[in-house]
Formats: sequence, structure tokens, C-alpha cells
Amino acid sequence: MTKFLQTLVSSLSIGSLYALIALGYTLVYGILRFINFAHSDVVTLGAWLTVTFASWLGWSTTDSPAFALIVVLMLTMGACALIGITIEAFAYRPLRRAPRLNVLITAIGVSLFLQNFGQLKAVFGPNYAASPELLRDRALFSIADVPIQFVDVIIVLLAAGLVVALELLVFRTRLGRGMRAVSFDERIASLMGVDVNRVITLTFAIGSALAGAAGLMLSNTFFVSPTDGSNYILKAYIAVTIGGWGNLYGAVCGAMIIALLEVLFPSLPVLIPALKATLPWLFTQTASSIVLYVALLAIMFFRPQGLFGEKVQKRA
Repeated sequence: MTKFLQTLVSSLSIGSLYALIALGYTLVYGILRFINFAHSDVVTLGAWLTVTFASWLGWSTTDSPAFALIVVLMLTMGACALIGITIEAFAYRPLRRAPRLNVLITAIGVSLFLQNFGQLKAVFGPNYAASPELLRDRALFSIADVPIQFVDVIIVLLAAGLVVALELLVFRTRLGRGMRAVSFDERIASLMGVDVNRVITLTFAIGSALAGAAGLMLSNTFFVSPTDGSNYILKAYIAVTIGGWGNLYGAVCGAMIIALLEVLFPSLPVLIPALKATLPWLFTQTASSIVLYVALLAIMFFRPQGLFGEKVQKRA
């Protein structure tokens, strides 16, 4: 039972990280109906900006104050929001009336540009880096001899708080009504007085700010590299596809399913020792990836709109 609870705690923490990435990803798609492949690279930029800001402010792993996390989080989210606005203005806005294939190729090009730009020695460099310990890794309490770490609690609370905040933004504010109007029909929304450019710009800013928050949490959990974006774009894509494109809660659910498969499946021989002796090759990290893709294909075959998505029907 202890090992099982530890596996669930790890899945919840990793799933919350994936959810932070998927939230901004699905938000942009829900409004503009295109896949922003550069989103995961903005996440990576957020991780590097966290390292940079903490270094500039002189906060090391031993003497960072209690408010360091909030200060660096605000700086990182603000910087990533500006990056998202810049990307939308110079890369995507000129192609708003272009075919979807053109926008897709442009998104891939922006992703490659950010990866290669980040590897320049004058920027971040090609090597891995670790963030100062803005989140002190200490146990807050224990459940059935399973220590609950402070880092895991903060990650889960941040992801949950952002989901609620986004839900309130989309369904309880004037900006949210504009977002839903643009998502339904950009031309009709414009005729009804909605400032389409402003709505789209703010959508990119919010999505990129979420990417910055995800980058900060990633930098406090793993080593970061300018090319890490390619590792996270696939996870975000699978999470959103499983949960349903454009659905915030669906993105979170898909992220949790991915994390559970990644953590639980390789741990089954430990949880059930008999499996290790009978089928040791089946319960590996590679096999868990295969199971994940099989689950993705099953979702796309039996419920292509995702678990929380809704079928869209149009009459002629």
C-alpha cells in the first residue's frame, strides 16, 4: 500500500506539470483552432528565464528568501507573456487568413527558431542547467509512511488554481465572452463589436504566461536544456487529444492519465513482485510508452473528440 500511494503521489505531481503545459496549449487552440507547436518551447524559455532571473537577483540554493518563488514566478510569467505576444504579432497574425498548412509550417519554424536561438552562447548555451532551489524540497507531512513533499504540494495547488482561474476568466468575464465569440466565428464576433486582435493577443499572452509557470516548476524539478521543448510538445498533444481539444478540464484529465501510465506501469513489478519474474520485459519505460500510444489510438478511434470534448455538427 505504501508503494502504491507513493506511485500515486508521483503521478499527481508529474501530471500537474504536464497539465500546466497542456492548459496554455489547449487555450490557444480553443480560440484560434490551430496547433501552436512553439508553445512547448516557450515552456523551455520559461525554465531558462527562471534560472536567469534567480541568478541575476543573487538567489542561490542556500540563501533564497521565502518570497523568491513569487518574485521569480511573476517575472517569468510576464516575460513569457511578452514572448507570446511577439510571436503572435510577427509570426501568426500575418497568416490569419492563410491556409492552415501555412500556419502549421510557421509554428514548426517558430519552434525550431526558439530552440536554436536558445542554444547560442550569448543567450542560454547548449548545456543543461539547474535552477536555484526556489522551492525547498522538504516533507510537510506523511500519509501511510509516504512523505508529501512541499514541491509536490505547490505544483498541484498551482495547477488547480490556474484551472479555476482560467475557468472563471473564460465563462465569467467580458474577455472570456470575447474569446468564446472569436472561437465560434471570428467574422461574426468582429461584426458584433468584439476587438478580435485584442482578444487573440491576450489569449497568446495568457497561454504563454501559463507556459512560463510550467517552465518555473520544471526548472525546480529537472535539469533544463534549450531543446527540451520537443520532449514536452508530444506529452501536451497527447494530453489534449485524450481530454478533448479546447477543454480545460479535459487537458488536466489527459495530463493525469499520461502521468499515471508513465509512473504506474513501470512500477507494477515492484507493486506486484510476481510480475517481475513472469513478464519482466513488459513493464519497462519503453513498454509504458507503447501503452500510452495504444491508449491514444483507442481514444481517437472510439471517441475522436476526446473524453470531455463535444461533437460538433453543422447543417448545410
